[in-house]
Amino acid sequence: MKIIDKYIIKKFLGTFFYAISLLILIVIVFDISENLDSFIKNKAPLSAILFDNYLNFIPYFINLFIYLFTFISVIFFTSKLAGDTEIIAILSSGVSFRRLLFPYLLASLFLAIFSFYLGNFLIPKTNEVRRVFKNAYMEDLNKDNDKDLHIQVEPGKYAYVESFSSSFQLGQKFTLEQYENQQLVYKLMASRILWDTAEKKWTLRNYVIRRIDSTGRQTIEQGDELDTTIRSLVNTDLYKIKERYEEMDFYQLNDYIERERLKGSIAFKKYEIEKHKRIAGPAAIIILTFIGVALSSRKVRGGIGMHLGIGIALTFSYIFLMQVSTVFSAFGELHPAVGAWIPNIIYFFIGLYLLQKAPK
Repeated sequence: MKIIDKYIIKKFLGTFFYAISLLILIVIVFDISENLDSFIKNKAPLSAILFDNYLNFIPYFINLFIYLFTFISVIFFTSKLAGDTEIIAILSSGVSFRRLLFPYLLASLFLAIFSFYLGNFLIPKTNEVRRVFKNAYMEDLNKDNDKDLHIQVEPGKYAYVESFSSSFQLGQKFTLEQYENQQLVYKLMASRILWDTAEKKWTLRNYVIRRIDSTGRQTIEQGDELDTTIRSLVNTDLYKIKERYEEMDFYQLNDYIERERLKGSIAFKKYEIEKHKRIAGPAAIIILTFIGVALSSRKVRGGIGMHLGIGIALTFSYIFLMQVSTVFSAFGELHPAVGAWIPNIIYFFIGLYLLQKAPK
């Protein structure tokens, strides 16, 4: 690395972290004013508000706006370089425009890796604490399903529960049926089913088990109480958790998607969209960085204001396109991977075009 590389990387990252730090403080002030009534009403401790909620909110906020502030940072300091004729001096000294892009690539690659780590590993951990606080002092994130819940636990195995309370982890009138070649081979019935959160297993009350062999012969087992694990069925399958994927890291998200596919459920689609967004997002940082360089490396009469205006418009159009494509993926026939990567593909070609038109 040369002095010019260190200079550009320092300007790039310095501008990014300075800008986003200022906005974090502003957003936290507004968020406190908006939720102050809930904090007072629910008697939230000050330490919990500061550390459990807002300290764990910072990584989430950084990753939420990292594309926007990367783009703004690139345009801001690169426009200043162009306005001070520094880029002309760099190119005139024999440094090619392609070589000039090298420190931008390094800095954007660092931010992309940083974003991937935040979104897939750190934020799910901080969200666990933040969501516990949110559930206790702001809003109830768990919602019980309507009565008469039917789910496919895995191919050929079906569960039914008349009702399930997430507060007490208790279900009423539970049935589990298993079929082979469209023939019933196993049926478990219980008047109550209780989830043991410590042992991660079910306790059945007043249960009856019917087993049917290939000849049609039946055996019946019954009792007052039975502790058992039911493969592919856990307590969270029986009630809704708002934006549950927020607590899942990269590997947990993959495991959940595979488990839902095994059940034949279509609920995994929203989680698959989230998975691809967590991969496509960091890639967008690199693409938007080069678009920002191509836009702001030319000295224009409007100066930084003109570049910032165009840059912000492009960034918001990217975010809007991302939202539209993910909606089509969630509720239409568009594949989640395609929906997450369409904005990147479009803006990749926009970036190539702008780089070709940039001053050399």
